[in-house]
Amino acid sequence: MNSAMILPLKPSSKSLFMMIRKKLHMKLSIPTLLIILLIVFLCIHYLPSTRCSSNDQEARNKPKVRLIILVFSSPDNLERRATIRKTWLAQRQAVVKHFFVVGTSNLQQEQRETLQSEKQKFDDLLLLSRLPDSYGTLTKKLLYALKEIHGFYEFDFLMKCDDDTFALVHKILKELDKWDGKGTRKELYWGFFNGKAQVKRSGPWKETDWLLCDYYLPYALGGGYILSYNLVKFIATNADILKLYKAEDVSVGLWIAPLANIERKHDVRFDTEYRSRGCSNQYMVTHKQTIENMKNMHEYYQASGALCVKEIRTRMSYQYNWTVPPSQCCNLQSGIP
Repeated sequence: MNSAMILPLKPSSKSLFMMIRKKLHMKLSIPTLLIILLIVFLCIHYLPSTRCSSNDQEARNKPKVRLIILVFSSPDNLERRATIRKTWLAQRQAVVKHFFVVGTSNLQQEQRETLQSEKQKFDDLLLLSRLPDSYGTLTKKLLYALKEIHGFYEFDFLMKCDDDTFALVHKILKELDKWDGKGTRKELYWGFFNGKAQVKRSGPWKETDWLLCDYYLPYALGGGYILSYNLVKFIATNADILKLYKAEDVSVGLWIAPLANIERKHDVRFDTEYRSRGCSNQYMVTHKQTIENMKNMHEYYQASGALCVKEIRTRMSYQYNWTVPPSQCCNLQSGIP
């Protein structure tokens, strides 16, 4: 017996037509069948390309800026927002767009009306109507804000900071240009990093569902950090399945920890810890500033080109050592801003 495989005969066009008609249990003329096949062909080959074209068109219609700045603010912090507009965000630049991010779901009617009036006047509030504004919702606040911004803007980088942060935007832009000029083709995660912070077990940042280890994964501190577009895109598009933790900055470090091709840039010019390290003329971002401090720094910088009337150091700093385990990363040293 011949052991060669017996291949089925290829059906003729007529037999194929009869098979289709039999399957459909209805009488079809050849012209009708041809029309159906033509429609199927168009759906398969034309609609995907139209969908891509539609997406491309949508992207082209989005406003494009170099840097988005998200300033987390509370509903009643009108004076802080006014001070920031008159100081470090006073110089409007076409390549920069800023928003004060505020949750509004738990507000009184009078507060809502005040915020709407402020929004109409300055056009720089991102009001999150589904979010109550509190310490416990900061991570959701970040997710909602990133989804909104990613949906409506094209940008290269995004900076997150707080309304007690003071920043020198023109210096940040220059550093971003330098980083782009290196041509690394990596994603950027830039700020002041901590790799040996122990998981909080009490207080407002208490974590009840942290199961990974007894330390947080390396993260840039929340007083001010910068993400490149693709990192924002990753977080925004996966927002519905990401695990949320109490601290928004810790959450960001965890979310992007497994991603490849990221440059984590630790920079001592980011004074972004829970307490300021003092005043250094090297700082580009400095956290925990009072309204009066912001005004004084802005006035002095405009007059002299320096932030500090006198440089002072109230706490020691460190250069992050990426060659050792995170628990050994951050040894305090003198002489570092």
